[in-house]
Amino acid sequence: MEKKSNPAVTVESLPSISQASSSSSSAAAASAANHQVRVLHKSEYKEAALCLAEAFKDDDVVMYFVKTGDRKNFTAADEWKLHLHIMECITYAHIISGLATVVGPNYDCVALWMPPNKNMDDFCTMLWSGMFGLNWKLSKEGKKRFFDEFLPLLHDTKHHVLGNDDENSWYLVYIGTKPGSRGKGYAKCLIEHTTKQADVENRTSYLECSNVLNLNLYGRLGFRTVRQIRLLRGGKPIEMDVMTRVPVARQLVGKTAGFAGREGGK
Repeated sequence: MEKKSNPAVTVESLPSISQASSSSSSAAAASAANHQVRVLHKSEYKEAALCLAEAFKDDDVVMYFVKTGDRKNFTAADEWKLHLHIMECITYAHIISGLATVVGPNYDCVALWMPPNKNMDDFCTMLWSGMFGLNWKLSKEGKKRFFDEFLPLLHDTKHHVLGNDDENSWYLVYIGTKPGSRGKGYAKCLIEHTTKQADVENRTSYLECSNVLNLNLYGRLGFRTVRQIRLLRGGKPIEMDVMTRVPVARQLVGKTAGFAGREGGK
């Protein structure tokens, strides 16, 4: 096969210095705009929930209450509808009682946080968000997994791990990026947005990780695995890594103490 030569590049085809500078500035501005973190409004809960539903559609933990096997004729479409509904309820609950943030031009990455001294267990939040209605949406086995196993396990583990810091911590409940939007730094942007606030307040941050592929990201952002927990009703155990992040001020105190100890041991 004949190899075609590359066409000559004329001077006219190259951007001038001013054009290149303008192009670079435009790209930087677009990138900055795409990484601008916003707090979600109630009117946006469906778009945000769709992002999370797409992000977690293959996650064993999130689908633990959906793929229960105790409903005959429950199709893949039925599973997706239920999965999306659960994400909508949880997202709305965090918008009205917690903190829900988004980044990206098209709801590309969404994070749901429970701030210090906040929860979504009050009657009004459970009712308005639709969480209370999950008693009728979930199957019999799904209800047992969600209300009798999952929620108590997470609640008790967090309390045991954090102790006195439990009510005063920032809790990252969900963070998800659309499959087509991964690798752009969106998740890092959203996590740092809130952990910086936790640093200012000198508070611990807490999360459960259901995907081992995310452990490195959390590790780079200061989180450390402190425990593993398991969901057991599904036959095959499903593991989650419990991770905490100590605020920068306490990290520095620890390093200073370690340095002083080494100096004193000489």
